[in-house]
Amino acid sequence: MTRIYIAGDSTSASYPADQSPMAGWGQMLGELLIQDVEVRNEASCGRSSKSFMDEGRLQPIADTIQPGDYLFIQFGHNDQKADAERHTEPFTTYLDHLLQYIAAARKKGATPILFTSVARRNFNDEGVLVPTHGDYPKAMKKLASEQKVLLVDMEAGTEELYRSLGPEASKDLFVWLEPGEHPNYPDGARDNTHFNERGAREVAKIAVSRLIEVCPEWVRLVKPA
Repeated sequence: MTRIYIAGDSTSASYPADQSPMAGWGQMLGELLIQDVEVRNEASCGRSSKSFMDEGRLQPIADTIQPGDYLFIQFGHNDQKADAERHTEPFTTYLDHLLQYIAAARKKGATPILFTSVARRNFNDEGVLVPTHGDYPKAMKKLASEQKVLLVDMEAGTEELYRSLGPEASKDLFVWLEPGEHPNYPDGARDNTHFNERGAREVAKIAVSRLIEVCPEWVRLVKPA
């Protein structure tokens, strides 16, 4: 049995039924993998690389992860927040924290894999998709190169997806609901960060396809198309 642990934020987290149709891509990942793979999705809403660790969420992963397992690491959305509990600086404290996730996996003979943050649906008035993550993706890529860690560029993959759909159709990937459309969101929702189930599935497919690009042997863990 191969185990995949996910340390991340709300975009990869799993959601209960009373928050449906909101879903994270980590929640849908298992649908794409063979039965001998177990996804342990520890991603948690609102967390940064710092707060996830400060709350003790990394330690249970470090205690149970085993040789042959994987640790998927995706933070950045909340590292850019201003509050002291979550904020990190891209090329200093952000990387310092990511290094601890990498070390926790490698210490147990597991494989850490870095994932840049998924893009937000942030089209300007001219219909151009505008990045929102500042230097965090660039910093993560730098760390991956220096530490020889596999990196999956989810920002680029999701940007490509949103652009292919355009400003209007891309709403169908997110929690965009009219008032009264869904009982869990009676007032409606206009959320350009969090996916609905369709969007989460599409993003999980991007994660798998891009992971195979950087680690071809990973194809053995994926269900045949």
